[in-house]
Order: sequence, then structure tokens, then C-alpha cells
Amino acid sequence: MPKQKTIPELKDEMAASERQLAQLRHKQQQLENRAAYYEKGDRRKRAHHLITRGAAIESVASLTRVLTETEFYAFAEKAFALPEVKSLLMEAVNVHNKNEFGGD
Repeated sequence: MPKQKTIPELKDEMAASERQLAQLRHKQQQLENRAAYYEKGDRRKRAHHLITRGAAIESVASLTRVLTETEFYAFAEKAFALPEVKSLLMEAVNVHNKNEFGGD
């Protein structure tokens, strides 16, 4: 039969277990914070990307500044539906892909 532990031994064991639990909770919090940091970074990168693209459109077509968001979206849908614009966009994407992936 195993030797029964004394009350001080049990208290020491309990204190050690509580310390270990606190350490594990701290480690879990660190991991959650790291995940939130990376997720926030991705959102910031996307927001930056969208803002710079919007600024580029406004700098090239300054009249778009007076349009509401709904009006701008309607304009953009019409503009990007034009065959000439689709062709220019496809050409730009092809040039990008050629440069990016080393085509002919």
C-alpha cells in the first residue's frame, strides 16, 4: 500500500500544481495574443492596400471624389464592364504574370 502523504506534502503539491496551471494559462494567453496580432496585421495590410488603390483612382480620375460610395460603385461596375477596359486589365494582368512567373 502506498504511503499516505502528509497535509504539508499535499499543500506543497497543490501549490506546485497551481503554479503550473498559472504558467499554462499565461502561455495560452501569449498564444492567443500572438494570433490576434497576426490577424490584426493581415487586416491592416488589406486596409492599406484598399486605401492606396482608392487613392490611385482618385489621383487619376479626380472627378470621382464628388461621387457617393454608391455612385462610385455604379460607375466602377460600368467602367470595368467595357470591353476596352476588360482588355486593358487582362493585358496588365498578363504582363504582371509574365514578370512574376518568368514567362516567355
